[in-house]
Amino acid sequence: MIDQEKIREGVRLLLEGIGEDPNREGLRETPDRVARMYAEIFAGLGEDGSRHLSKVFSVDNSEMVLERDIVFYSTCEHHLMPFFGKVHVAYVPDGRVVGLSKLARTVEVYARRPQIQERMTAQIADAVMEYLKPKGVMVLAEAEHMCMTMRGVKKPGSTTVTSACRGVFQEQERLQDRFFQLLRG
Repeated sequence: MIDQEKIREGVRLLLEGIGEDPNREGLRETPDRVARMYAEIFAGLGEDGSRHLSKVFSVDNSEMVLERDIVFYSTCEHHLMPFFGKVHVAYVPDGRVVGLSKLARTVEVYARRPQIQERMTAQIADAVMEYLKPKGVMVLAEAEHMCMTMRGVKKPGSTTVTSACRGVFQEQERLQDRFFQLLRG
């Protein structure tokens, strides 16, 4: 899916565009390095978010499951600059749970795309709802955006927080309160 030759050509043009010589010793291999890097950081484009949520286990428990502090790195689709932070995913099982690593892998699928944080948060929640079929899910993402901290307004340390609630988390404020209580502690 990723055309590495086009990326190499684009990086060469970019280097020329900023006034650099792509044949200079330190830059000669840069187009190839960038092409390989893009294949890695945009690997989520070729993945289906449901893939990791298909292996489930039966349970009698219907208490909240929370996987917190899932570190992610993504790329802002507006500036092609990184944004990074943590995602917290909670769900209330309806007879089925998924292996905990599968939630982190699902986050990775959606983070490894040109992305906006708001969409990524919703995509994670929607995937958990659709494929795990819990009673509800809540996702909270906290991230620093380099397009805001390194350029433009230049406000390092500022954090953007997004959330998505589905099912019982939309209907029951006490579940949202419990989610935030568990995050603190």
